[in-house]
Amino acid sequence: MANGDNTHSKTIGYILWIFGFTGAHRFYFGRPISGTIYFFTLGLFLVGWIIDLFLIPGMDRDADLRFRGGRIDYNIAWILLTFLGIFGIHRFYMGKWVSGLIYLLTGGLFLIGYIYDYWTLNDQVHLINSRG
Repeated sequence: MANGDNTHSKTIGYILWIFGFTGAHRFYFGRPISGTIYFFTLGLFLVGWIIDLFLIPGMDRDADLRFRGGRIDYNIAWILLTFLGIFGIHRFYMGKWVSGLIYLLTGGLFLIGYIYDYWTLNDQVHLINSRG
């Protein structure tokens, strides 16, 4: 569904690309499978990571078409997840207070929840924004 919202940012994508050998930018743009592959292969042995420098504008465009904008900002949610995720700050931001407290007390539910959110954060935000 093309909605034309500017949900993702090339700037944030490039900031996460700096850590791209971990797949962070691919997760951000809604590509969890390749993000996981990058995580385990250090960005496809750094070759894919370098190529992605040129692919980010296309990934940004695809994410903008795929995900719905709204009251929850994808960029803020991703920054909070990436840098404070084990404390559940991104979950508090999305209004998920119970799981935010659980993350805060358990280090992102012993990192498993933190990894889960890397796979699903775009969909979580999209769902909240779709509800209005």
